[in-house]
Amino acid sequence: MTSVKSILDTLLDRAVVPGYSRIGSVVRSRFWGADPAPFAEPIDVVVTGGSSGLGAATAMSLAKLGARVHIVGRSRERLEKSAGEIHAAAAGPVVVHRCDVSDLDSVAEFVNALTSELTGLHAVVHCAGVMPNKRIATAQNHEVAFATHVLGPVAMTVGLRELFDAGSRVIFVSSAGMYTAPLTTQDFEYTSGKYSGHTAYARTKRMQVVVAEQLAERLIGEHDPVVHSMHPGWAATPGVTESSPVFGSLMKPILRTAREGADTVVWLVSGDEALSSTGKFWHDRAVRPTHYPSWRKDSPEARDALWASVVDATGIDV
Repeated sequence: MTSVKSILDTLLDRAVVPGYSRIGSVVRSRFWGADPAPFAEPIDVVVTGGSSGLGAATAMSLAKLGARVHIVGRSRERLEKSAGEIHAAAAGPVVVHRCDVSDLDSVAEFVNALTSELTGLHAVVHCAGVMPNKRIATAQNHEVAFATHVLGPVAMTVGLRELFDAGSRVIFVSSAGMYTAPLTTQDFEYTSGKYSGHTAYARTKRMQVVVAEQLAERLIGEHDPVVHSMHPGWAATPGVTESSPVFGSLMKPILRTAREGADTVVWLVSGDEALSSTGKFWHDRAVRPTHYPSWRKDSPEARDALWASVVDATGIDV
């Protein structure tokens, strides 16, 4: 049975459409073990991008398991609406934090507030995402996709380090689109060439996978968290249906729900499997290759330059 499962799982992944669509989650779920059990004790979890889509679905599922969920986003109104829906369904505490993840000053304010309020943190899920139709500079003059997907999450993770323990975990929610963009350029701020929001998104989603690996290599203290990245497959979220309307329309019959897309995040946050390794890339509750085809690689020089750029922009010391 194990070999059949493995072969079927690999075929789904390599075939892309069935593996990343709802077909993959439905088929694979037949081989999964038990779903996550409720948390044995009160825990705190941060979910960025918690006002809609995968972030809201992740927060909802974790709240139903008994977590006190801190949802982070730019719009307090949208966060309050999401918090109300989560509380009504889960009857648990939901805390709203207005924070623009692309703004490093805003991230610093959030970190200061949370470290003064909490004594421990079980997990941080980096789910905030953007796909701008033109190049936008942030308050610190960084390209907004790079700032939202890479700089802000890394700064937040390192800033919250004192709250973690050996059972904590950090999850970067990447995208299957990162497979199209191996890290070969050092133009992380997208200053050269004609700007494309889809390209910026794919590039920075690749960068998330790389910086998750780089953080995992550096956060190795006794009380440091494990760090993983994952991709949710193709889910019917605003990020897909609004930013890629043609794709969303064509794939609508087989798109995953937001809850199905968030399943692996919830599984990593709530179970023990995530703690047996660090720096891995996951999809549908299994570790996946970071490159297809396998001969594609990230440039070592670009990887080093990415980390140097992140350190320079954020001022982190890790």
